Amino acid sequence: QVQLVESGGGLVQAGGSLRLSCAASGSIASINNMGWYRQAPGKQRELVATITSGGSTVYADSVKGRFTISRDNAKNTVYLQMNSLKPEDTALYYCNADIQGWFRRSSYYWGQGTQVTVSS
Repeated sequence: QVQLVESGGGLVQAGGSLRLSCAASGSIASINNMGWYRQAPGKQRELVATITSGGSTVYADSVKGRFTISRDNAKNTVYLQMNSLKPEDTALYYCNADIQGWFRRSSYYWGQGTQVTVSS
């Protein structure tokens, strides 16, 4: 079975930084896209950033220039470096990955989420 586990969330002051990590484990043949999404109270879940297996990235306009997504394919891990954090970045951050298993068709998986809170 496949599992995604996020880490690195916490409480930080505005202007500070956090680095989120998400490690995939289990029966994995390959991973295509990986990404980060977030959901704040009263809002729908939104895309933060995605990265393909080849390193192509997409960022939400609200985080461009402040966040950087990266991945380590050997470790099946995706990272999100968050700098210059703002209170509006406060949300539950979820990891997502499109994973091809050895004995199953590819499917998207979600982590449990890690809370990021930015104080003013």
